[in-house]
This record gives sequence, structure tokens and C-alpha cells, in this order.
Amino acid sequence: MMARTKKTAEAIVETAPPIIAYKGFNQDFACTPDGKLFQYEVGKSYQHDGDVVACGSGFHACEHPLNVFTYYPPATSRYAVVELGGKTAREKGGDTKIAAAEITIRAELQLPELVAAAIRYVFDRAKWISGPFASGNGEGAKETKDGGAATASGIEGAATASGTRGAATASGTRGAATASGYQGAATASGWRGAATTSGYQGAATASGWRGAATASGDQGAATASGDQGAATASGTRGAATASGYEGKARGKDGCALFLVERSTNGEILNAWAGIVGRDGIKADTFYRIADGKPVEVA
Repeated sequence: MMARTKKTAEAIVETAPPIIAYKGFNQDFACTPDGKLFQYEVGKSYQHDGDVVACGSGFHACEHPLNVFTYYPPATSRYAVVELGGKTAREKGGDTKIAAAEITIRAELQLPELVAAAIRYVFDRAKWISGPFASGNGEGAKETKDGGAATASGIEGAATASGTRGAATASGTRGAATASGYQGAATASGWRGAATTSGYQGAATASGWRGAATASGDQGAATASGDQGAATASGTRGAATASGYEGKARGKDGCALFLVERSTNGEILNAWAGIVGRDGIKADTFYRIADGKPVEVA
């Protein structure tokens, strides 16, 4: 049980049936509502005492999976699918964020799973137009043929290419691109975007600020070139590169990491390369380069 201070906000308050939504957390699976740290656990339910006010009090989560990137950027956060219940409140003119009196943490989601959820969300609501592309806010594009290309250029758009050597690009703010086929390529160039590839020899690139790139297939390559970006190589013999300011990278045992250290004006100061599992580099641990040496970061 918990209570929070009420804040004034123009909102719609209602009692609704359970709502499936998505929530972001810090690396410790905690949040700081009203400036106070609150710890969550998967499988647990929580009840809020007091008024439910959008952007003020109650448990907050987003119906659109990519909306969580606004509050918890993919380079530094963890995510979960949740169920909201009891009284709920939405801010007028806001995004899909909801405040609720009750929350249950159903399951933690890795970034590729969150991207997949975003694509399902967008496809279910997309206004389809001719051609495998979409340019409006929140729209989605899908290409399943071998060698196909899918592009989503609007805000919070989602693009997926599931065929062999397919290419998916999301260039809007908080966009998500995924390529699941053999030798696929996924690119997210917008602010806080997420790019994932799960196929063999896939390439994922996130070039926007605080973007996240994940390559989970064998011999995949993940590159985060934007400031404070995060690159993850979770497949066998993969490679992760973080070349932006305060970027970070991690990988499984045997994966290669490439790190670049920059000054605040972008000048390259140092570069480092290593292999996870050697010279003290731990698996599944983010590293950033400082003074020419890799250091663990959250």
C-alpha cells in the first residue's frame, strides 16, 4: 500500500476494466513517483491510496509501448507488461499514459519483445496506405517478402521486415524497427528509437540520442552511434559498438565490444576494443570507455 501527494492536472478520471499497458523502470526495477523511490517486483500487485491524478498520483504506465521511451529511454531502462485496474485517469491532450489505482507487474520485457509489442500495437491501429511504408504519427509498415523494405517515418512509428535480407527503418521520434529474417537490417534514427535484429548476421543501428540497438542473432552487429546510446550483442559471435558521446555496449561471452570516448564537443579522445569473457570483461554487463579504459556502467 502506498500514498502519494496529489498534484493538480486536467484529466479524465474513470473506473475501467483491467487495461494491459507497458511500464518503464530504472536499472534496479524501481521508479521515483513524487520523488520517492518505489521498488517493484514481477508477479506482484500494488494498490494506491488516495486520488488518482494523471501525471500526478497513482501508478503510471502507457498503452502504446513506445510511449515509455519518453519517460524511460531504451539505453538506460528496463520494461514490463502490466495490468492496470481500479480508477484510472488520462491527461487531456497527452499520450497514452494512464494513471491507475491498481497495478500488477505481469512480466519483464527485453527490448526486442517491447519492440514487437509496439509493432503489434501500431499494426492493430494503422490506417493502411498503398506501398510498404507509413509516414503518419503512430502508423506502421510491414514487409515480409525476401529482400523487402519497410519504413515508418512518423512519430512513434514501427517498421518490421521479416523476410530474408529485409530492411526496416524507423526515422521518427521514439520509432521502433525490427528485422527478423536472415541478414536483415534494422535502423532507428530518431530520438530514443529502438532497432532490433534477431536473424543470423543481422545488423541493428540506432543513431539517435539515447537510442538502443540490439542484435540477438548469431554473428549479428549492433551499433549505437547517437549520444548516450546503448548497443547489445546477445547472440553468438556478435559485435556491439557504441560510438556516441557517453555510449555503452554489452554482449554475451565471445562477443566483441567496440567503444569510443568523446569529449562534450564530439572530439574522439580514445577508442577501445575487446572480447567479452577476456581481460575481466563480464558478460551481459554494460561498459563505457573512460580515460581510455572500459568501466562498468548501469
